[in-house]
Amino acid sequence: MDDTALRSLFDFLRFPSVSTDPARRGSVADCAAWLAQQMREAGLSAEVYPTPGHPVVVGRNKPTPGLPTVLIYGHYDVQPEDPVSEWETPPFEPTVRNGVIFARGATDNKGQIFAHLQGVAATLREHGRLPVNLIMLVEGEEEIGSPNLQAFLQEHRESLGCDVIAVSDTGMVAPGVPTLTYGLRGIAAMELRVKGPSVDLHSGIYGGAVRNPATVVAQLVASLHDSEGRIAVPEFCDGVVPLEDWERQAWAKLPFGDAQLREVTGVPSLAGEPGFTALERIWARPTAEVNGLGGGFQGVGTKTVIPKEAFAKLTFRLVPGQDPERILDLAEAYLRKRCPEGVELELIRGHSGKPYVVDPHSACGKAAQDALRRAFRGRDLALIREGGSIPIINTFKEELGVDTLLLGLALPDCRAHAPNENFPVENFYAGMALNQALLEELARVRF
Repeated sequence: MDDTALRSLFDFLRFPSVSTDPARRGSVADCAAWLAQQMREAGLSAEVYPTPGHPVVVGRNKPTPGLPTVLIYGHYDVQPEDPVSEWETPPFEPTVRNGVIFARGATDNKGQIFAHLQGVAATLREHGRLPVNLIMLVEGEEEIGSPNLQAFLQEHRESLGCDVIAVSDTGMVAPGVPTLTYGLRGIAAMELRVKGPSVDLHSGIYGGAVRNPATVVAQLVASLHDSEGRIAVPEFCDGVVPLEDWERQAWAKLPFGDAQLREVTGVPSLAGEPGFTALERIWARPTAEVNGLGGGFQGVGTKTVIPKEAFAKLTFRLVPGQDPERILDLAEAYLRKRCPEGVELELIRGHSGKPYVVDPHSACGKAAQDALRRAFRGRDLALIREGGSIPIINTFKEELGVDTLLLGLALPDCRAHAPNENFPVENFYAGMALNQALLEELARVRF
């Protein structure tokens, strides 16, 4: 094991590169510069490209005619550390407990992308060359939706031309189980605001005569599903591509199911759309979720008011056969139709991204599977989709015209975006081995 690589990862994790926080802008820039220097020390050329937001770091080896070009993507920005009080150790001072690294960004995505870089460094030390032409593209705005990356891809399309893209920003179904993710759900976000009286009103004096915005928000949110958990918006699920038989059979055999989901989430029982297993609902069915709900008095004790307004924040997760804009159109029409008189409904559309599926049995997919088996010493492989969304994956397809392989190293209990985010040390080293095996296997593919 390379202790130097692990110490360098700790240095990487110490940067509070929170892209959402303007006060951390300098730290984000410092992190980008540090990463570029790490690429150079690994044996790549590297450049930091400014954007209207945070920089993009690009590293390359010296290209060799006739070799395929592989682009490895990742991000060096991280989520805010809040709530800090729930961290067992400081979020930007990496700590190892029982073979697990605890720090913000440990899994998402510094540990995973740095494992790739260290795999490249090891190959160059051992052989003096890589088996492919390599581009490493690491951005600093993934956690805020990559607002400047599409323009960057368009501006540098020619120099970023490649045959396939590899990303490690997804998960494994269980410890030690090599996992290839071949699908991601899309997303469409919306906020609804219900406005009623011009000021908060005394609920005794006016209650019963004025419609309550908080009640209306609760009614609208409750109306999104029927009594059995199906999405109630008309036409919402029209065109959804059904699961293949092989997918349902393969997922049923995975070492991760209802019991493990209950343990990871801490819920007493699972719920959702009838007719599907929990994994099928997460990976291959659309959802409508409430991410935030508010309005009225939030303090200790009682304050008898009818709030002047209330809100809910919604996201819809989408699967193949669904388009984000159409889904938002359907949701908006449905909510407006159900909104009663006496209040004003405002609907604000947020970010969106299309679902993504790639054939795991293609030549590149098989190469990725072989690499995973090598890195995890022949363990049985899991082929899965994931419930989350990485909108930039579709942008890569649109702008660069190539598919993406998703080779996750995160465990189900990694707590990405939450306090005590973590990443096993053994997964970091497995990621280094995966990088070396992946580049060797992709070098054999005839593109």
